[in-house]
Amino acid sequence: MRRARLLIYAKPPRMGLAKTRLAAGMGRTEARRIAHFTLARTMRAAAASGLDVSLYLSPDRALGETLGGLLPPHLPRVSQGPGTLTEKLTKGLADSPNGPVMFIGTDAPDISPALLLRAERLLSRNDAIFGPATDGGFWLFGLNKRPGLPPMFENVRWSGPHAMADLRKNLPSGFRVALLPTLQDVDTKEDWKIWSADNLC
Repeated sequence: MRRARLLIYAKPPRMGLAKTRLAAGMGRTEARRIAHFTLARTMRAAAASGLDVSLYLSPDRALGETLGGLLPPHLPRVSQGPGTLTEKLTKGLADSPNGPVMFIGTDAPDISPALLLRAERLLSRNDAIFGPATDGGFWLFGLNKRPGLPPMFENVRWSGPHAMADLRKNLPSGFRVALLPTLQDVDTKEDWKIWSADNLC
């Protein structure tokens, strides 16, 4: 089996663009700093994993940016495209060849090369995998793409406690599903307080 394809969905860490829910509680300057921090950690983990990485960026003007080396210039860059998150993820799946493909964002600071490689190994033995997040969402979703799959991302209530459960309902009956460790997403001020209390002391 070929190496898993890892799609990273990201936005530049700019005021008013990234971490808007975090900015509502902490201010735009601090939200920008945290967005830079989580993006940098995600990119380092992906680079060290050796996976087949592609950056799915929004807005399109970010496609030509490196952000001082934060976005490695050698990685393929793809527009997320217009529309909802459902439409953007559907585009990424359609762009990918048949075989193992994994999706991550940049909200979970504890993503590591070891976790990404563990995800790849689990996906080699299962039809789909989830990395659950503490808020009911997920920090990673992966599946073995094949012909005839139903729409994967329809009717998912994103950014809430039902996201992983909704997506799991879209999987075909009989799919073998494996779970990775649960990680803390950082979307709000309270999320950051919880994560930093455990990691920045």
